[in-house]
Amino acid sequence: MRKLIIIGSGPAGLTAAIYSARANLNPLLYEGEQPGGQLMITTEVENYPGFDNGVTGPVLMDTMRKQAERFGTEMRQENVIEVDLSSRPFKIKATNSEEEAEALIISTGATSRWLNLESEEKLRGYGVSACATCDGAFFRDKKLLIVGGGDSAIEEAIFLTKFASQVTIVHRRDELRASKIMGERARKNPKIDFLWDSVIVDILDPAKKRVVGARVKNVKTGKIEEVPCDGVFVAIGHDPNTQIFKGQLEMNPAGYLITRNGTHTSVEGVFAAGDVQDHVYRQAITAAASGCMAAIDAERWLEAQEE
Repeated sequence: MRKLIIIGSGPAGLTAAIYSARANLNPLLYEGEQPGGQLMITTEVENYPGFDNGVTGPVLMDTMRKQAERFGTEMRQENVIEVDLSSRPFKIKATNSEEEAEALIISTGATSRWLNLESEEKLRGYGVSACATCDGAFFRDKKLLIVGGGDSAIEEAIFLTKFASQVTIVHRRDELRASKIMGERARKNPKIDFLWDSVIVDILDPAKKRVVGARVKNVKTGKIEEVPCDGVFVAIGHDPNTQIFKGQLEMNPAGYLITRNGTHTSVEGVFAAGDVQDHVYRQAITAAASGCMAAIDAERWLEAQEE
């Protein structure tokens, strides 16, 4: 039986591994089949402390992974497909193995919702982004499109006007889903305009490895026009990766794990860190910080069980 198992290999999971390994908990970390989380599809990261010239997402995650391994974390590139949290030790079933653990840290993250376009996938990190805070500064004096109509989309659009020369909100309806106050702020911002009743059907140009425009379709008339732009931001929400924990851990209506007193979940001995429980900040640095918290919470909880 393991003292501690960590599920998830983004900044939260790897930071939790670093701290818990240094505390001699000998953690086992399930990385999933695509280790590294969302930062693996991010090119330049300029807002993570300690890198004065920035760092690419994959390099940052590889550095964290090596650091966790250096202190003795065991890594398994498997997906966890089932957990039983009804009693301790907790039972974890993965693609090729089954384990038991006294404590569990969940850092499975959240997945950005995308438009599911082939061109969008090819241009992620080359002008297509789902995080204005992460990537907005790369678009000084550029023209941007942002897809969405909720509060988060409007917040991101307003944030992007700090850098961009123009931000056009593309929304499939003829009115925003955002709160009235957010809608008013957007309408009053001279850098923001709107494309109503519209959806993006293609992003140009994967062959050039950069965004030069988008094909936008009016859902009422069916007319398609090419809109020049330098970047496309997608702000249509995120889905927390919590399917296997449903019915076992307390979640909010959107499916994010609820934590109290730091990183404690509704089941004693189970902790959550990173975007799987954070639907507000969603940054690499906040995920890493909560991974540190989860490791310390787990270490202290395990010590208390031995008293």
